[in-house]
Amino acid sequence: MEHGAAGGVNPPERIGGYIVERELGSGGMGTVYLARSRGGRSVAVKVARPELAGDPHFRERFRAEVAAARSVGGFHTAPVVDADADAAAPWLATAYVPGPTLSALLEAEGPMDEARLRGLGAALAEALAAIHGCGLVHRDLKPGNIIMAADGPRVLDFGIARALESTRLTATGTAFGTPGFLAPEQAQGQEVDGAADVFALGAVLVAAAGGSAFGAGTPMGLMYRSVHEPPDLAAVPEGLRPVLAACLAKAPEDRPTPAGLLDLFVPDAAPSPPAAAYAPTVAVVAPPAPSYAPHNAFQPPHQQQQYHQHQYQHPIPPNSPLPYAAPTWPVAAGGAPDDDADLSFVAVGPGSSLLIDPTGITLGPEGAETHYTWAGIRTVAYAAEGPKHLGVVVHLHHGTAHPCVIAARRKSRLQEWLQDLPLILECFL
Repeated sequence: MEHGAAGGVNPPERIGGYIVERELGSGGMGTVYLARSRGGRSVAVKVARPELAGDPHFRERFRAEVAAARSVGGFHTAPVVDADADAAAPWLATAYVPGPTLSALLEAEGPMDEARLRGLGAALAEALAAIHGCGLVHRDLKPGNIIMAADGPRVLDFGIARALESTRLTATGTAFGTPGFLAPEQAQGQEVDGAADVFALGAVLVAAAGGSAFGAGTPMGLMYRSVHEPPDLAAVPEGLRPVLAACLAKAPEDRPTPAGLLDLFVPDAAPSPPAAAYAPTVAVVAPPAPSYAPHNAFQPPHQQQQYHQHQYQHPIPPNSPLPYAAPTWPVAAGGAPDDDADLSFVAVGPGSSLLIDPTGITLGPEGAETHYTWAGIRTVAYAAEGPKHLGVVVHLHHGTAHPCVIAARRKSRLQEWLQDLPLILECFL
């Protein structure tokens, strides 16, 4: 099976009652358009990809999340103004917020001083308090999802994260979010609550101070350090280090609440200084949220004889260490995954691990993982090796094969991995 980039499609003239002006961007969930209401108000409309539109579980969760997101208020969010979960392609409209993302602002202006960091932290804490108060958890707070508007920071994409996360692909152990900002429980595929957003807030402020809470390197390395190592707060002003250390505590119960953070960022109850002064000249919005292939796109075969029903161009070589034929996934010539997507698959066992994300595949024994980029990968094969072991082989274009075996703690987790792997590979290949 080959997968290539889809050809360009002309934008629709209308989405619901909104007149489309132009495309703003595209990514995992689908495409974002700048549109106007009949009354002249600008909105950003996110339209789901066809794969998501065909997933009834996504539609059900999307409907519930939009209902909750509509009730989110506060000064530091982009309000949801309209949505249609029953449209041929479900869509969500939010108020259009002009301004650069926090990541773009930091790249242009450099690190913030302590006063602005406190202002940014207080604004983000207020946003999280409003989001959590409506029963939502953001799950992907990062500099790219924060717009630095003229009237203060705005948090975007809080109304769709759970809908995406609850698709078949992420319901069973796939990490939703961005390595470097993922809480330990999130990186390990566990249930998360608002404490995961507080962890991400801490990592965002470290980035705004000019640092990186868990260093640089591969996504697997970032996630490993977020779980096992203390954060690097060297770039953070000394007065803020205790606060951010608390935000980045490994145990969720040890982190402060958003309300508690307000007291820590602005202890004297005086109004905080603005996080950034910015007079927008070009309208900018955050890219769309990452997508997850729906569970009904296809079902992976579970028996040896069923594998041969699929026509793959690159069968497993005879010297494959896998005990039986498994599907392979050729990388489309000239194709590359969307680096803006945050989709990742994580399988962690005692002593070894596997990460699949937009940069490629990282696998191997703990502490000695090897990263392979998509450009160098020819095919990927996988199969069960016994009742609780997953075998994966990465075949490179220059002819070498790199196997790895990951032990699942439960038989059911192995089956979840086997069901999810074709979906994650379908997203990238």
